[in-house]
Amino acid sequence: MANLSASYISFLLCFTTCINLISSHYLPENHVALFIFGDSLFDPGNNNYINTTADFRANFYPYGETFFKCPTGRFSDGRLIPDFIAQFAGLPIIPTYLQPGKRKFTDGVNFASGGAGALVESHQGFVVDLETQIKYFNKVEKSLRQELGDAGAKKLMSKAVYLISIGGNDYFTKNSSVSDEEFVSMVLGNLTVALKEIYKKGGRKFGFPNLLPLGCLPYMKAQSGGSCIDELTAIAKLHSAELLKTLVKLQSQLEGFKYAYYNLYQSFTERLNNPSKYGFKDATTACCGSGPYGGVYSCGGKRGIEVYELCDKPGDHFFFDSYHPSEKAYRQFAELMWAGNTDIVWPYNLKMLFQDNAFYP
Repeated sequence: MANLSASYISFLLCFTTCINLISSHYLPENHVALFIFGDSLFDPGNNNYINTTADFRANFYPYGETFFKCPTGRFSDGRLIPDFIAQFAGLPIIPTYLQPGKRKFTDGVNFASGGAGALVESHQGFVVDLETQIKYFNKVEKSLRQELGDAGAKKLMSKAVYLISIGGNDYFTKNSSVSDEEFVSMVLGNLTVALKEIYKKGGRKFGFPNLLPLGCLPYMKAQSGGSCIDELTAIAKLHSAELLKTLVKLQSQLEGFKYAYYNLYQSFTERLNNPSKYGFKDATTACCGSGPYGGVYSCGGKRGIEVYELCDKPGDHFFFDSYHPSEKAYRQFAELMWAGNTDIVWPYNLKMLFQDNAFYP
């Protein structure tokens, strides 16, 4: 009996060791996960699962018609930048965090929420703000530790790439009594807190598009009678300049912190000014919407105005709806963010970050 017990204990010890070895080698050595945070430029449908209004949802026709052939919750006719980045990196489409059901997070997960800002007050009660997205991320990190063990999770988090698009909605809802400089400082202060939290959990490699020219969206041009709203575009430029300064500072403070800063503002402006060069017939009027420039946010007929117009070929249009680009535009942005040279993305592009196999324990 004593010998049986000793044999059983020995078996258990051996079995446990084997399980630990299997767990620690569960992922390929070169596996790089993708975690995504932000707003409607990156939201694959998280807002489908929260109590909000149609203003902050895109889970109805004709959204999604080009690629998915059905609405997914993406604010476009098809895929978004993170969908293409996942494809380029050899990953599956990264799922929404809030979709029901049990799932693994070893490829990453998407926390982005249409309408979200870095400030909790931006569209509060209708979206998942950045602070809450980070809370969800902490839950995912805990789940990964349970699945992979502390060392395995830390390795996955360290090698992962973190894509973040945030800020635009803060400026759409800006309090006019606060100066632009002070407001940008508040927005980037909250972003810095979020980045340090991700860093604390092991995150080292980050990707950021800067802000697009906010005042030149069809919705804004419809409000102004046809011209860009310079005040909004100016604060977008200020945010982008200060974001770059923030990243340079973080790189000097945090060991191993690396980033790809993508000049989305430049890419946007080039296509607005010379659409035919990039394969667009129209960079003024949204494919889906109503009123001047398609600037009335009625796409899908679910936002208080039932009647809307829909173009025949979304790929001919730079804008799909009153605020958001078409899938064709998103693909071009993703290609630049993935493999562009230092004229448009620096000091690294995303391909470099995915190929960087350094582990920071």
